[in-house]
Order: sequence, then C-alpha cells, then structure tokens
Amino acid sequence: MEIVEEKYVDWHEARKIMEKKAKESEPGYEQKNALEHLKKFSKLTDKDAKAMFGELAKMEKLKDRQIIAVMNMMPKDMDELRVLFANEIVSLTEEQKKDILSVVKKYA
Repeated sequence: MEIVEEKYVDWHEARKIMEKKAKESEPGYEQKNALEHLKKFSKLTDKDAKAMFGELAKMEKLKDRQIIAVMNMMPKDMDELRVLFANEIVSLTEEQKKDILSVVKKYA
C-alpha cells in the first residue's frame, strides 16, 4: 500500500470518513470498533468543528496536530490541558491556556 497523502483529522471528520467507507464495503472488526468509538466520543458538528479549528488556528503557537488533539480531548480544566501538552515542545502562557479553554468551553 502506498501512502498518497497524510493529514491530521479530528474525530468528527474521522467518523464521517469511516461511515462513508462502511457504506461502500463491510468494515472489519477493528473498523467497526473504531467507528463505534468515534460515534460515542465525537461530539462536534461540522459547523462547530470548522469554527473551533479556525479559532484555535489563530493562536500562533499551536500546530495543526495540537489543535486536533485539543478538539478531540476537549479539556475541561487547566490540569487536563497541561496533560495534553505535557510532551509537546511548546510554551504557552497562562493567558494562552485560558484562551484555549474558553474556546473549548464555547463548543463543549
């Protein structure tokens, strides 16, 4: 198998892709489990996912993969956000962390 393109997608987008694939052919055991997980945990609508990505993308220090991680995990407080960025090489100020949490709260 050749990798043609690689891009980060949030759980909402992944769910849409997997649902489309499931309509085209019978998914395997792992795909069924992944789709059930995505149905259970992806809470954002198309509109909210695009808007939230746009707002977080305005924060200059965040990379796409970090934005997607925030969108997938939807951290509720500063501790959850710290855990999410624990292994990242990015230094966010307390103000920037508060801004991220306010965006998350807006779409939660």
